[in-house]
Amino acid sequence: MNHHLIFLIPWKDLNMLLMKIITKYVYELLEKDCNLKKISIPVDATESEPKSFIFMSEDALTNPQKLMVLIHGSGVVRAGQWARRLIINEDLDSGTQIPFIKRAMDEGYGVIVLNPNENYIEVEKPKIHVQSSSDSSDEPAEKRERKDKVSKETKKRRDFYEKYRNPQREKEMMQLYIRENGSPEEHAIYVWDHFIAQSAAENVFFVAHSYGGLAFVELMIQREADVKSKVTAVALTDSVHNVWHQEAGKTIREWMRENCCNWVSSSEPLDTSVESMLPDCPRVSAGTDRHELTSWKSFPSIFKFFSEASEAKGGSPRPAPTRRSHRLKHEEL
Repeated sequence: MNHHLIFLIPWKDLNMLLMKIITKYVYELLEKDCNLKKISIPVDATESEPKSFIFMSEDALTNPQKLMVLIHGSGVVRAGQWARRLIINEDLDSGTQIPFIKRAMDEGYGVIVLNPNENYIEVEKPKIHVQSSSDSSDEPAEKRERKDKVSKETKKRRDFYEKYRNPQREKEMMQLYIRENGSPEEHAIYVWDHFIAQSAAENVFFVAHSYGGLAFVELMIQREADVKSKVTAVALTDSVHNVWHQEAGKTIREWMRENCCNWVSSSEPLDTSVESMLPDCPRVSAGTDRHELTSWKSFPSIFKFFSEASEAKGGSPRPAPTRRSHRLKHEEL
């Protein structure tokens, strides 16, 4: 692209272009660097209907021991990303799920990466052709042709002006939602039913950031018995779930207290207990007051939490992570 022309492109379009480049690059890393497979959904989709996809390791459904499921937050992020701001301004380690995926695979987990914000595709709206009123008039053919020519020239000039003034309105688009995946909550339930519930893993672990935590709680409300029987531990990072607003029952709240931990944005040191007003899972500091960094900063603690949960499974209830009992130094990364 000619560098002089870049200034003629609206900032919104430049931003969208950058987001598309980042998304494509991260998808390539998931497949080439992490050796994940891209799986199309719905699994029974026809050739013509809208589709989405998730990513899975080769052994995601066959690993008999451990499976890790990653869910990002809401907004523009897509599969494999935590925060585009971090990818752009800091690095791939803090902004993507790649460190989680690589360490999980090194430690013998199967991996499934959800794509909860890919809910629809955009297609151009079909154009409706309105018949010219001059066609049915009693005007002489020569006069009618002259009027039609003027009308076409006027429309051509108007379209050119609109394209120059507002390029993104050049085409009118419409959204076609993806069957059974039209929202993050629907997507989580769909992937659970068709993949996670079918996996061989004895221990399933979730890492869910921000709105991903809300999607997990909704999954639990809809599939409580199945989740309890298969999921060993859940790591939430600055989750925006609310057990009151989502109407999570007492048995769900009790299970979350025993099996979940929420690493929240806080200026306190990593894993310091943080008071909560909600009667659900324990809250500890992620060691940062920046929402988008909570997954990365709590990375070592999350893996220790999962390891301890695996060892404790079937035994007495395990204590919530605290600064004293559950702190790893970043040198272990």
